Amino acid sequence: MARKKLMRFKWNEEVHNLFQPEKENYKAYKGKWNEYFKNDHPIILEVGCGRAEYTTGLAALFPENNYIGLDIKGARLWKGSSLSVEQGLNNTAFIRTKLQNLEDFFLPGEVKGIWITFPDPKPRESEAKLRLSGLRFMNIYRKLMPDGGKVFFKTDNRALFDHTLEVLQDASLKITNLVFTHDLYQSDLLSEHYGIQTTYEKTYLNQGVPINYLKFDFLPK
Repeated sequence: MARKKLMRFKWNEEVHNLFQPEKENYKAYKGKWNEYFKNDHPIILEVGCGRAEYTTGLAALFPENNYIGLDIKGARLWKGSSLSVEQGLNNTAFIRTKLQNLEDFFLPGEVKGIWITFPDPKPRESEAKLRLSGLRFMNIYRKLMPDGGKVFFKTDNRALFDHTLEVLQDASLKITNLVFTHDLYQSDLLSEHYGIQTTYEKTYLNQGVPINYLKFDFLPK
């Protein structure tokens, strides 16, 4: 195994801000994230966070919130974890998990906002239940969020985006204030991404691919 990879694995095992299955405190903060962050600030998630550009970028801009990035790949989480330590971002944490297990880490109403940033589009119909912006996951997000909880979604994949818009028509989700664009960089919503770009996003923009973006609030249950 490459030396760099070994060093990253060791970091993940020892660093305080990354929670993974091998650690005793892996699920210790469900309902008690205020004890980890030592404050009662709102919790915002970045699901499928990859290198956690949004987790770290938003944490630096908005210290009045706590940001948690979740992904299944430890090598990706290393980037956000190490950058947080380097920049002194005490309002971040990272969890290595499959995202269908979100409810193992948060109580209903504990999460104020969720960012879904350039997820795997899972184009085959047999994979539909694994789409992070699909109905299965939207129902999970709904359980974890209070009334008025906000969801933000960015993707280059038009088919996934249009599927998501269809999902959001499901009356059971009870959403409001839906706003969307098929070309973020040519819309008046551009400022809402705070100048933060993921690695994938930069690649797509260089290729001239438009970026889709939407946001909405959950109504009272």
